[in-house]
Amino acid sequence: MRYVKWAIIILFWGTLAAVLHYTLPQHDVVRISDTYEKRIDPGENSIFWSVHDVGSDPTAPNRDVFFIQTRKTNDRVMVYRNEDTGWSWPPYFKLHSSNLQAEAVDLKSSTENPRWVVVRHYGWRNEFLSIFPNAVKIWQVDSPDVRIIPWFNIIFLTVFAALLWAIWVRWRRFREARVDPVLENMEDGLYAAGDAIEERSSRFKRWLNSWKSK
Repeated sequence: MRYVKWAIIILFWGTLAAVLHYTLPQHDVVRISDTYEKRIDPGENSIFWSVHDVGSDPTAPNRDVFFIQTRKTNDRVMVYRNEDTGWSWPPYFKLHSSNLQAEAVDLKSSTENPRWVVVRHYGWRNEFLSIFPNAVKIWQVDSPDVRIIPWFNIIFLTVFAALLWAIWVRWRRFREARVDPVLENMEDGLYAAGDAIEERSSRFKRWLNSWKSK
């Protein structure tokens, strides 16, 4: 039973951590090498694609999606999708994918004359599942060594941790005041019932023994 309890706890916190890691904004310093548009037919990985652009037909089986090809400071390739999030999850309320694509096109550069930009995005890149992080904002920086402090993530996680702590403290107080006394009374009642049954069993055995002696 203890292993099941720990498995549930690990699964819960692991799922929560994965959701937060996928949803919260991240920043990459990259050089944009190219941009393109591609027709996408979401399949088993549809959960990792955003909604249709605002104003388009939500029942269409496929749609055109913008992509931004980049190289990081370590020369590794990173490809971002550029989709609206609309009013759905995650709550970025992104409605400007076309404008963002125009900015990405304008910021393209070559290896010989690089222009470094910061891409704010959410999501994961997984080649096996063909999923891409979704770019939310792009801006140019002077140096690839720029340091981006994730203030939003710091504030959000601090407030979220404080909220979880407050809920846990209140639950502990409620359990000590209301739940534990009830469980203790139930336990005392079970012990009393067990003692009564044992006493009656002893009396019955003594009665049987009295008849055997006769």
